[in-house]
Amino acid sequence: MISAADTTRFTRRRHRFLRFAQRFLVMSGTLALCYVAATLIYARIYQEAANNSLEQQMHAEEHHPASFIRPAVKEGDLLGRIDIPRLKIGVAILEGTSSQTLRLGVGHIEGTALPGEPGNMGIAGHRDTYFRPLKDIRQNDDIQIQTPTGLAKYKVDWIQITAPGDGGIVAVTSNSSLTLVTCYPFYYVGSAPERYVVHVHRL
Repeated sequence: MISAADTTRFTRRRHRFLRFAQRFLVMSGTLALCYVAATLIYARIYQEAANNSLEQQMHAEEHHPASFIRPAVKEGDLLGRIDIPRLKIGVAILEGTSSQTLRLGVGHIEGTALPGEPGNMGIAGHRDTYFRPLKDIRQNDDIQIQTPTGLAKYKVDWIQITAPGDGGIVAVTSNSSLTLVTCYPFYYVGSAPERYVVHVHRL
């Protein structure tokens, strides 16, 4: 038989545990929100710095075109900027697709053509940040790639949904083209099972 004193002790312990759990959850939620906010603020600051750096490189190329030599690129290097005017996308293109790189901008997929080179250039971005507006992209939308050496203009051909392991997503081509890749569905919770692919040709 459980005594009244035992019941009281049990009730007190339960209340203490509930108060601890509540405080822990509030603290964890607050820390998570602070982390997300700090990440977004840092990314915004980085984007402004990247734009300024690109402008400086363009200025240097304009005044000394013969002296501009592209060094070997490494993960995280600034390659240029992609703009999709109708969707109000304007974001720095960085080399590589590591988690850190894709937190700061969109990433050039290794093994595909570099900006300004002939062939198929692949660019990947997160569906919950810079490439979220791609859900509204349409055929014939205009896309621009700005690099230190010039501006390339593109137009959207078509969109497809495919599996992550589809090797044809960024297939090598002889024509100058562009492939944008992000995860799909856009509002899926967790690791998305498919890829949203936008195929683009250069004008």
